[in-house]
Amino acid sequence: MPDVKISEVLRTGMLATVQDLGRPGYAHLGVPHSGAADRPSLRLANRLVGNPEGHPALELTLGGAALRIRGGAWIALTGAPAPLLVGGRPQGMNAPCHVPAGALVEVGVPVVGLRTYLAVRGGFWVEPVLGSRSTDLLSGLGPPPLAPGDLLPIGPVSGLSDLAVDVAPVRPLPGTPELRILPGPRADWFTPEALRTLTSEPYEVTAQSNRVGVRLRGPALARVRHEELPSEGMVTGALQVPPDGQPIIFLADHPVTGGYPVIAVITTADLSQAAQLRPGTPVRFR
Repeated sequence: MPDVKISEVLRTGMLATVQDLGRPGYAHLGVPHSGAADRPSLRLANRLVGNPEGHPALELTLGGAALRIRGGAWIALTGAPAPLLVGGRPQGMNAPCHVPAGALVEVGVPVVGLRTYLAVRGGFWVEPVLGSRSTDLLSGLGPPPLAPGDLLPIGPVSGLSDLAVDVAPVRPLPGTPELRILPGPRADWFTPEALRTLTSEPYEVTAQSNRVGVRLRGPALARVRHEELPSEGMVTGALQVPPDGQPIIFLADHPVTGGYPVIAVITTADLSQAAQLRPGTPVRFR
């Protein structure tokens, strides 16, 4: 058993969950892929502390978390840029940082973006479910969201890679993200003007967004077909359009099937930007 533990989760902020790279291969059973919403940030955080890229880390929504670590450990913070204090001293993002035994780790509210990732050398070794330690808010699989008082085991560090990077250069998050899309598979259910509207007018992220999907508010996307669409498979990044014409971006915990038409799908390269959209943020598509 691991002998190093986070002795206490003191604060969790808006939402704090354990996430790895998810549960691929179970969609036929109705199980979402889940995993980190911003996978490149999770992978980077793990690499910085010498973990395999898929080790479980903490996904913090709008920061605000505080943890106390027993025994000392190496950590790294990536994703939405947030203030980091270790034992009351400021530390940098996107860099490995040593936490002395018993020191308090505090993550503030990010200045831009939504989700910040905290990796620890060895990983947060909660019990796996279907091969993943990720919290899935839609299906309820995996560990529940963190709460004050939770204890999280840290996995073994023997055999891990050496720490070899001082700091990783990271492109800053844009103020108005522009997400690239591929039309379809149901673009023909919409008027020709709908796709032009989607790619010419800004949309705003609403407060009803979560790990399942980003709900947008803007010009309605008009349909030419109004009959029921049989449920069909859905992918992360799908832009599904309900009858009100307001698109929804499916994120990590999205359902595996859906019954509303998908006008377009966000490119894989831009999914991490979609995961960082916070309420009130404008977003454009091209």
